[in-house]
Amino acid sequence: MRICRRRAIAKAHVDEVAPGSYFADMRSVGLKVLKNKLSEYVRLAAGGETVLVTDRDRVVAELNPPQPLHRKLSEDEFIAKGVREGWLTPAKVPPGAPLPRGNPVMSFEEMMKDLDESREDRYDAREDR
Repeated sequence: MRICRRRAIAKAHVDEVAPGSYFADMRSVGLKVLKNKLSEYVRLAAGGETVLVTDRDRVVAELNPPQPLHRKLSEDEFIAKGVREGWLTPAKVPPGAPLPRGNPVMSFEEMMKDLDESREDRYDAREDR
């Protein structure tokens, strides 16, 4: 009875910790060993493994398998991807539709005069003419 109790306690204790590494399919290598056996670790990465590079027991880099090349998206696919991912907002006016009419705030001449007045402190506008 006493032995079973110890096994139950030992088993419960072992279940609380990870018995192995969380990165079972990853290898870890120090910088010195990597330098001496670089081609071996590059072959492992090319074969699909991820190799963690450590310096003084701290992970500083990863060697990963190459990622598949991405083909260049067409303009329509690029726009659709942007809208889908939320970093592009489509125009509200459909292509080819006339722009909405509005009353101009000021004429072009008034706007240029206002711009010249606001820039007077920077330079003499008469020098450019």
